[in-house]
Amino acid sequence: MRVLFIGGTGIISSAVTALAAARGLDLTLMRRGQHFADPPDGVRTITADVSDGTAADQALAGQSFDAVVDWRAYTPSDIEQDLRLFRGRTGQFVFISSASAYQKPVRHYLITESTPLANPYWQYARDKIACEERLMQAWRDEGFPVTIVRPSLTYGDTQIVLAVNSWQKSYTAVERMRRGRKVIVPGDGTSLWVITHAGDFAVGLLGLLGHAQAIGQAFHITSDEVMSWDEYYRLTAEAAGVEAKVVHIPSDFIGACLPDEVGSLTGDKSVSVVFDNSKIRRFVPDYRARVPFAEGIRRTMAWFDAEPQRRQIDHAADAAYDKLIDAYEGGLAQALRVFRP
Repeated sequence: MRVLFIGGTGIISSAVTALAAARGLDLTLMRRGQHFADPPDGVRTITADVSDGTAADQALAGQSFDAVVDWRAYTPSDIEQDLRLFRGRTGQFVFISSASAYQKPVRHYLITESTPLANPYWQYARDKIACEERLMQAWRDEGFPVTIVRPSLTYGDTQIVLAVNSWQKSYTAVERMRRGRKVIVPGDGTSLWVITHAGDFAVGLLGLLGHAQAIGQAFHITSDEVMSWDEYYRLTAEAAGVEAKVVHIPSDFIGACLPDEVGSLTGDKSVSVVFDNSKIRRFVPDYRARVPFAEGIRRTMAWFDAEPQRRQIDHAADAAYDKLIDAYEGGLAQALRVFRP
């Protein structure tokens, strides 16, 4: 099978690239620059920016693919460029959307692919919804062979995923734990959440490539392991060899103080979610999420601990968390003086 990945060097896509190479797929990565690590043996690269229509056309001249996966499309304008580039050039176009597109707040605890898409809190999610709508219109109107995939929160060796943490420098929360400082959990810590290992996600995605019945369909690919945020923090601290000192802060309080957190929390992580993965298992019978979080986070921590330079701290976020905790605890102390003088 001849496959093109637009991107292929992110947390999730790197895991899929590695598995595709191991399975012997004829894989090409289209990447914008040369500064990325070398791809696995047998994987070719094209250096071109897909958003540069002329350069992308030249790079893809005379080529066609059984499947194209776009890891880098975020807005409808990105999709228009994909439609122009890949009409008649691929047997299947896979758009990587997001499970954050599902209705918030959820009306039913169990999310299926038929759960409505609506997220008034997060522009990122609304843009993904608009991308899906445009692609499905192209499928209905012209037969464009789209398959939509919605990952939820997914991690690998290089990323520590917690509800309140720096994404770019995700060791920040663990550094706080190891120094005995408090870490923030939204709400009361009992919201249910699902975190998926990228290696597991890769099995589901690759199983959809070349699957004719997946055309015109949407799938989420997540773990079946469901735990509270308190439990995820506890297991992360355990993997780091410490005990987490958790402070529970309401999501609306966090969002009022740190507006950039509203989308990620109110529009996603502060809401209990449980995913029904029966559809992906029907289409990809060998799909099973086999890496429990307790095991996966130990691998992640080992990666960070192997090289000191990997343990980078987001000092701006770190200071903001201290300020937020002080504000919340100060307000709580004042409230207690009012109600319990």
